[in-house]
Amino acid sequence: MSSPKPHFTPARRAGDFIYVSGQLPFDAAMQIVDGGIETQTRACIDHISRALESVGSSLAMVVKNMVWLTDPADFPVFNRTYAEYFPEEPPARATVGTTLMVPGALIEIEAIAYDPL
Repeated sequence: MSSPKPHFTPARRAGDFIYVSGQLPFDAAMQIVDGGIETQTRACIDHISRALESVGSSLAMVVKNMVWLTDPADFPVFNRTYAEYFPEEPPARATVGTTLMVPGALIEIEAIAYDPL
């Protein structure tokens, strides 16, 4: 019996916009990566990058990110790591503290890109 297919798509283009589903810090084995908020932030943004590449776009086209953190104390390290990926003209962003659905996940990031066809 095969595993059930997730009921979402990593990225979906709608005209000139690309919507990237919330990305969690999973490794290739679908386990939460170890290493704290810096490592988990990198994993999420790398997943977003791959999702965008799958529809012919890139991180450079991101115009908005929504970020959920489980611990507000992680914000400074998250923010420093995030800035490495978006050094110039960073996208608009909202960051909120919350509980996430996956145990061990410290962060989830969703993205919207504008990439005219």
